[in-house]
Amino acid sequence: MLDCMSTSPDRDTKDQAQENLPPSVSENIDTITEFYQRHEEHMSLPQRIIEKLSVILGSPGYVAASVVFMVGWIIANLVALELGYEEVDEPPFFWLQGIIAVNAFIISTTVLIRQNRMQKLAQHHARLDLQVNLLTEEKTSKIIAMLEALRRDIPGIDKSIDDEAREMIQPTDAKVVLEAIESEDNTQEKS
Repeated sequence: MLDCMSTSPDRDTKDQAQENLPPSVSENIDTITEFYQRHEEHMSLPQRIIEKLSVILGSPGYVAASVVFMVGWIIANLVALELGYEEVDEPPFFWLQGIIAVNAFIISTTVLIRQNRMQKLAQHHARLDLQVNLLTEEKTSKIIAMLEALRRDIPGIDKSIDDEAREMIQPTDAKVVLEAIESEDNTQEKS
């Protein structure tokens, strides 16, 4: 995710890099940054805790620490009798299995909660992409229509009808395309 709330020296470097960009690109970057900031601001305290916990639980250090803990537990319990101490968890290590099961439950739950939030964010991205693509397609159709009108009005240029341009002038009907995609999906599901 974007590090949009940072106030470190890296932020100054990003600001300097942004100064070299065209204003429209800088505005787009600012819009994306504001989107992520708004998204982060609307997270509840439990969600923030789960996010931080999932980052820790998903780290290589956590995996290594878990493996060291399990190996240490087994060794400590196997060596305890030889050293004259009482075993806390004798083989087949039921307590260790319980700890591992609780750990697996916590990891899977935090991953699912984080994935749900990330899925909502991805849905926002998909809707934005679709909207931008539809607007771009409309603008492109308009530009082609304007170029075709200019071509017809400028003396000395071929005035013949360009079938491909005439087809591209027509804006795509998003509903028709969506129905075709759904029909294709239904056909594939049946086969």
